[in-house]
Amino acid sequence: AQGAEVEEITLKIGASNVPHAMILEQAKPILEEEGINLEIITYSDYVLPNVALEEGDIDANYFQHIPFFEETVEENGYDFVNLGGIHLEPMGAYSKRHKELKDLPDGAKILVSNSITDHGRVLAILEEAGLIKVNNDINLATASFDDIEENPKNLTFEYEFDPALMPTLLEQDEGDVVFINSNFAVDHGISPLEDAIAIESSSSPYANIIAARAEDKDSEALAKLVEVLHSKEIKDYILSEWDGAVVPVD
Repeated sequence: AQGAEVEEITLKIGASNVPHAMILEQAKPILEEEGINLEIITYSDYVLPNVALEEGDIDANYFQHIPFFEETVEENGYDFVNLGGIHLEPMGAYSKRHKELKDLPDGAKILVSNSITDHGRVLAILEEAGLIKVNNDINLATASFDDIEENPKNLTFEYEFDPALMPTLLEQDEGDVVFINSNFAVDHGISPLEDAIAIESSSSPYANIIAARAEDKDSEALAKLVEVLHSKEIKDYILSEWDGAVVPVD
């Protein structure tokens, strides 16, 4: 039979436990049918998966979003490629006082976590809503609240909070708008898709990607992996498993 001639290939992929490794586990049986054996190696930090990729211990990794990937590549001189975004863990704006961002009153208080990588995401959502204008010369991925050039509603920003505290600040109605990472929202029974008054669009640069060494950019096995991760089956799994805390991207 022709099937017997298919040579099995093993792909070693480094991943964070949740949701990355869980998503890869769903792809495993589909890839097996294509003659690809997926070996998933999990990491609990954000340094080792790129070191392992650089050293050839793994064939690709799946744990980082694009701004982090670009910054790491630049800092370390890695010769890596982005093979495609798979999912986004969207940042959402929540409020007990307002139904939409455009309803914010003059001087509204905006609460944001102290996680610097979230600040550009918050600015992008507010800019998209027409509430502020950020200096054009600034890369939003590294922007800070000092880079706001126009703030006609005189929004005030407080950004000294631990990211895990944000749902509590919302529950206590501490500000006009509270920005919460989706993983923390869902942990508190808050649904990003239903409860957010604004949410990051799936075209956000913060999509989590499959990264590989540049020499493997034309690898058929890696292309097949990305294709399976973009399949309807995997997208449906992501949406049903995480209730909007994790959303698939094309």
